[in-house]
Amino acid sequence: MKKPISILLAAILTGTLAMSGCSKADDSSKGKVDENAAVKLSITWWGSQSRHDYTNKLLEMYTAKNPNITFQATPSGWDGYFDKISAQAAGDTMPDIMQMDYSFISTYSKNDTLADLTPYVTDKTIDLATADTNLVNTGKVNGKLTGVVLGGLSLAMTYNPDVVAKAGLEVPTSKWTWADFEKDMIQIKQKTGTYGQSKIDNISTYPYWVRQYGKTMYSADGTKLGYDNDKVFVDYVSMLKRLQDAKAMPNPDEWAQISAKGKEAEPVVTGQAGATLDWSNYAVIVSKSNPNLKIVTPPYSETGTKALWNKPSMFFSVAKSSKNQKEAAKFINWFLNDPEANKVINAERGIPVSSKIRDSLKASLTAQQKDMFDYADITIANSTKADPADPAGVAEVTKALTDTVNSFLYGKTTAEASAADFRTKANEILGRNSK
Repeated sequence: MKKPISILLAAILTGTLAMSGCSKADDSSKGKVDENAAVKLSITWWGSQSRHDYTNKLLEMYTAKNPNITFQATPSGWDGYFDKISAQAAGDTMPDIMQMDYSFISTYSKNDTLADLTPYVTDKTIDLATADTNLVNTGKVNGKLTGVVLGGLSLAMTYNPDVVAKAGLEVPTSKWTWADFEKDMIQIKQKTGTYGQSKIDNISTYPYWVRQYGKTMYSADGTKLGYDNDKVFVDYVSMLKRLQDAKAMPNPDEWAQISAKGKEAEPVVTGQAGATLDWSNYAVIVSKSNPNLKIVTPPYSETGTKALWNKPSMFFSVAKSSKNQKEAAKFINWFLNDPEANKVINAERGIPVSSKIRDSLKASLTAQQKDMFDYADITIANSTKADPADPAGVAEVTKALTDTVNSFLYGKTTAEASAADFRTKANEILGRNSK
């Protein structure tokens, strides 16, 4: 699902940018503009084509209500998104408003490139009165609100009922284990010729896997990995290798070709796979391409340790360098709290954080959206405390994770050597970026 920014650009963020960010003057006059003056807000986000389409429609709606506000929109896929944001941060040319991910908000916040939006919450420009406080607080880094959360999500296994039925399997339930999952994915391949599991997404899956052992991906201070036993890694990659060897899962090269086509073309959507592990809004995102997909909890470890967590789906952040912070804050407030806007968004960016908006949408939910809303209750019953925002250096760590896993899947090293290699690289990166 997600690929990290490059090592070079991550180094820029954590090195020279940190110094330049600290030297910037905190211009308290920013955002204080004539409310009737013409303003062009630059905005960027990642997502599928359907997200691009409805977000552009939203921008047109906002301009119709506020004729002095126009937009310079730069939609993107996930791949390369944070490469571009990183380069813009280094050059002090970040857009006014940017969609921000939980994995990166800490890095950009600590490098002083994101505006603290607390004053705009205090003066009610951004109204968070009906928002979930726990989710709102995920946008705070070092006491500053650098991201306004747009929705809540959790990991889910999305499955294709038609493929599951063709394979002669019962639909999965929240009782299934990883052993059940592996057996079912291989049976799908044997019975239908399609993939079982369609996606390699270590960035989301591996932290969930670690949580099943009662540990976290990163230590509390963010200076090293949060688990000590490398058997955690060995067991994880060994399962992936068995699935790949059975051709029940694409190899890394195959997955690279698949992911380049976008979510709507992923095998579970087109009927060329039985399941995929993604976030709980996946079926909503691809519903126009396949309205029949269903979701269930991810498999759990045989120990039964609860590992799910409710996470922010994404944020809107505002560049500290923006001269239009007040207008950006007004737009974010409208995006969160306007009922007509949220009919267009239709919970595609996750379950809305505003209780009023959730209530306003219930009567018009599609089947996929209802599943997502109902799944939130299941998540709560099977969750433990969410991990803190990922530490600085996570971009390099996730690249190291992907490279190490892929090297093992191609038979270039052993599982044990891969585990040790990843630990060494990850701890070096985290230790370096914590200084």
